[in-house]
Amino acid sequence: MPLTATAILKAKPREKPRKLYDSRGLYLEIAPRGTKAWRFKYRFAGREKRISMGIYPEVSLKLARQRRDEARKLLARDIDPSAYRKARKRSQRQGANNSFDAVATEWLTKHSPNWSTGWVRRLERELEREAFPYIGASPVADITAPDLLAVVRRVEARGHLRKAHTVFQVCGRVLRYAVATGRAERDVSADLRGALPPVKTKHFAAITDPREVGPLLRQLDTYSGTLPVRCALRLAPLVFVRLGELVAAEWAGIDLEGAEWRYTVTKTGRPHVVPLARQAVAILREVHPMTGHHRYAFPNARFPYRELPMSRGTLWSAFRALDIPKERMTMHGFRAMARTILDEVLGFRPDFIEHQLAHAVRDPNGRAYNRTAFLPERRVMMQAWADYLDRLRAGKIEPGPYFRHRRQ
Repeated sequence: MPLTATAILKAKPREKPRKLYDSRGLYLEIAPRGTKAWRFKYRFAGREKRISMGIYPEVSLKLARQRRDEARKLLARDIDPSAYRKARKRSQRQGANNSFDAVATEWLTKHSPNWSTGWVRRLERELEREAFPYIGASPVADITAPDLLAVVRRVEARGHLRKAHTVFQVCGRVLRYAVATGRAERDVSADLRGALPPVKTKHFAAITDPREVGPLLRQLDTYSGTLPVRCALRLAPLVFVRLGELVAAEWAGIDLEGAEWRYTVTKTGRPHVVPLARQAVAILREVHPMTGHHRYAFPNARFPYRELPMSRGTLWSAFRALDIPKERMTMHGFRAMARTILDEVLGFRPDFIEHQLAHAVRDPNGRAYNRTAFLPERRVMMQAWADYLDRLRAGKIEPGPYFRHRRQ
């Protein structure tokens, strides 16, 4: 007789497992501890086999019969229900590993050792906020060009065109990684080239006229904030590195005796050497008693007990406190200032300057120069630059003896 709901409720466990048969191979197995499990018995390729249909009461009698009928339909098509179930589970596991968020996380983990911590955090933030909520769970091979376009259009609609381009580029790199690892057939982002309007490039404001540099330096000297911020402001024009690299300067990479600062360039991932002029060393020695015990030369004042560097916004705030409008000068502008004056006024070779700016300078064979290329020449250049800034600060704008560096 087929089982009934009442019979199942009244069934009690015994010392040994017992079976209550329903029909067409379905039965309920009751363990000595009282667990009631549905089983389906069938024959395939001349062998008797069994598969689980779930646990009662989570799986009711009606649902167990439905699952049994589905298994019998597979048998009618000469498909082993057990093998079919294993294949489906394997496919589901592979699908989870092939979802866009899983592939993106794998791609980011693989490449993050070559990138700065700040850049990795930015990529994680853009993916988690802008991409994962919409296409994260989708198998990477099933993502279409319209799916990706909808993601970047949402960002663009909020007025963040530059961020939309960043999200689009990151998603494209993830899709290309999926193609390279055999989890997608093609990069659909290639179909969307030109779908976003171009970003209008805005150059950072910079003072490049020597007659204006002196007043700016004297204005920086009037800043009355904390010592680390004052020192960072005074050091910025002397080393003209990127803002993120300045605030993240680590004492481990600074050799005050050797007058060198070594670090990895955030943009290219290449090691770089900054020769330190006497004036730069003096500034670092001034701040060392306060921050020398810390990892960073300019630590974050808001979180003194955490190993965090000074925020970029701290120096931007200092500029605002000094009433320096961003249309006149920016922190990044020190790079343009040095690039222009070192070349046009002091006459140093452009390749020396480009090396010091950590730009990708290559030799005639297309090979990138190493971090120590022209290091003696750059030491001379950096000291001449610091001395020239002192002259400008003092109100002396004539180049004087520095014209001897001018190219013949």
